[in-house]
Amino acid sequence: MNKACGWLNGRQRGEWCLSSIGGWTHYLLLFAITSFTPGLSSAQELSLQKLVTPSTVISKDGHPVTFAIHAFIEFNSLKDAFPYIESQAGRWQNSAAFDAAARQSLRRRLLREAVESRVISMTDERPLEVLVTHTAQEVKDAIALVKELLPTGYMEAFLQVQEKWKQSLNCWSAAPSIPARVLSNWYPIEEGIVLYGTTYDSTEHFWQAVKYHPDVTVAQLAELLDKFEHHDWESWLAHLDGDPELYLSNSYAVEFLRHNLASERLRWFRQELDRQGLRPADRARQAQQRHGTAFRFSAFEAKVLWGDLADLFHLAYMFSSAGDPLREVLAEDHFDGIYLGGRKMAFISEEFRSLMIEIWKVKYLQIPRFREVIANIPTQIRLEHFLNDGDSPDIPIPVYVGYLNEIRNMARRQAP
Repeated sequence: MNKACGWLNGRQRGEWCLSSIGGWTHYLLLFAITSFTPGLSSAQELSLQKLVTPSTVISKDGHPVTFAIHAFIEFNSLKDAFPYIESQAGRWQNSAAFDAAARQSLRRRLLREAVESRVISMTDERPLEVLVTHTAQEVKDAIALVKELLPTGYMEAFLQVQEKWKQSLNCWSAAPSIPARVLSNWYPIEEGIVLYGTTYDSTEHFWQAVKYHPDVTVAQLAELLDKFEHHDWESWLAHLDGDPELYLSNSYAVEFLRHNLASERLRWFRQELDRQGLRPADRARQAQQRHGTAFRFSAFEAKVLWGDLADLFHLAYMFSSAGDPLREVLAEDHFDGIYLGGRKMAFISEEFRSLMIEIWKVKYLQIPRFREVIANIPTQIRLEHFLNDGDSPDIPIPVYVGYLNEIRNMARRQAP
């Protein structure tokens, strides 16, 4: 998973490998560091009026800065997102469980997600800078001047996002604030971190490695990918799409599956396994551990190769019917749960999710340099996490954020 991390657009581990981090004392440090955004003049080009105008396409380096709903439904402007939001509210017309109130609630939820994804960009900090450096009244006034048709709840969505991020720190691997960067699971740990008796390069490496049974080999993964390429996923996904209760409770997971079950994506997984020089007999979990050579795989590779591949297999098992032959194949290769220390945990379960806070106890409570970083972040600032490319479906963001703030409280109690 890339909780508190992000995709980094191919950035490598060494870019953020800092041997020691000083304390963080200024509330607005997140917004004070301007060197992270190339070109001060370009940071002055986006006005509040442009930001709140739905048809605005924000560009950087000559390309549109996209944002997404459910991580994989991408848009260039908020205006482009409105028809999609309305189409989702218009689904399942014959479902008694999806009445008018439920449709309106979905519209508001998707609109809020679109606005937040537009503002919290992983490639351009200008939208966030513009929003948090204006008052709520200025946002209201700017939206009142918009001449375009606005959906119900548009102003409220901007005000909610503004209020949240004026008091929060977005913790991910390319954050302009060093403390937020350190709080990423992607943050490389030079000395390594020992978790459940084995050394890993980062907490991200552990989190993705543990999704593989200790005995699963690269050859088995290749065989599964071959079977997946010949499976009828179109009708399988149609079943998930057709059930409003199932889809709405698992929107990101379903869109994750749709994206990663595409033929070209399945071939990409196979090509990446080959490109890494892995032998058929190599064990997937062991390959991600530190054995002599540090950083064999970057945190980015741990997420987009090992993590997404494991998530794909686990989710395919979870959403397949009991009689599906492929489900039995996945169970044979131990993608029917998480196996660790003699335990078997369901992939999406409270027991598995609780591992996150357990490994953070090692990083933030037992390693002094990381304890000092998180303990020195003032409690008035809520530690948050929002990535507009989505995230792994194994732990809900509210649960993750709750753990993050809880571990800070533990670190502060231990601080000298």
